[in-house]
Amino acid sequence: MILADKITNLRKKNGWSQEELAEKMQVSRQAVSKWEGAQTVPDLEKILALSRLFGVTTDYLLKDEIEVEEVTDDTDQDRVPVKRVSLAQANEFLELRKQAARRIAAATFLCIIAVIPLLLLSTAAVLPGFPLSENMAGGIGLALLLILLVPAVAAFLLCGFQNAPFEFLEKEPFETEYGVDGMVRERQNAYRPSYVKYNILATCLCILSALPLFFNAFTENEFFAIVSTTVTLFFAGIGAVLFILAGVRWASMQKLLKEGDYEVLRDPQVQRKRRIRKNMAAAYWLTATAIYLGWNFLTNDWGTTWIVWPLAGLLFAVLQCLYNLLADRKSN
Repeated sequence: MILADKITNLRKKNGWSQEELAEKMQVSRQAVSKWEGAQTVPDLEKILALSRLFGVTTDYLLKDEIEVEEVTDDTDQDRVPVKRVSLAQANEFLELRKQAARRIAAATFLCIIAVIPLLLLSTAAVLPGFPLSENMAGGIGLALLLILLVPAVAAFLLCGFQNAPFEFLEKEPFETEYGVDGMVRERQNAYRPSYVKYNILATCLCILSALPLFFNAFTENEFFAIVSTTVTLFFAGIGAVLFILAGVRWASMQKLLKEGDYEVLRDPQVQRKRRIRKNMAAAYWLTATAIYLGWNFLTNDWGTTWIVWPLAGLLFAVLQCLYNLLADRKSN
């Protein structure tokens, strides 16, 4: 029995038309018709897909001497076929994530520096000769904070909407068509020097960003202390930008190659842990923001409440370590 006859028999056995088989295989109906008419032979990727779809071995499909249908271990004939990523889709995804890296980096930088005008104005308002009252300075600083946050939030939302068609790369098993892995691997190798350079530079900036805070030990000037803090925030923001520019693009390539953190995405337990960690992080930072704003509105002490953010960052790192430790202990 030749391959063409086997495809036809298996299709009819499942009660599918040529159009339905074409849809499940993500090919045209004409391609299926040519397979069944022995005009063309499916390539290796399609043979593997047919094997999974019909639940038979590739030997049964390819060898003429095997007349009895050999069923694979997975006998679920009604399962949904694994999604396949074409070369065009992979290129589109990588280009979208490249654009998203810039938007997310810019939005994150705005979120970090948004508090700087508020800190400077609130502290300067208590200095002799400053033309604005404390309330007016605080109000202007808060308005500038919101003005900087609006485009940041818009950028985050835009990236989320653009990435929506490719969410299955994180949530569902998928396969790549011929040529995709090679293309992504080539891009990854070309981008690797930039990835390493950005991460090294970002790490150095984040470490050095704390340097201005050390000068506070040599002065009791409150305004100088706030200026030092804003300088720290500014350089830490630049470090975060470099981390994001490198990380988002690198992660997009790892998703398609199923490497690194994305190598075990098919494990339901891993997916569950990631969802828990993501939801916990969102709840944590929303709580920290609520505490910061509530403290300021109750005390009107915008000049000192900035301490919430470095403490929140330190506590977040501690909580993450504890969560990972408990999760590993539970797994073991």
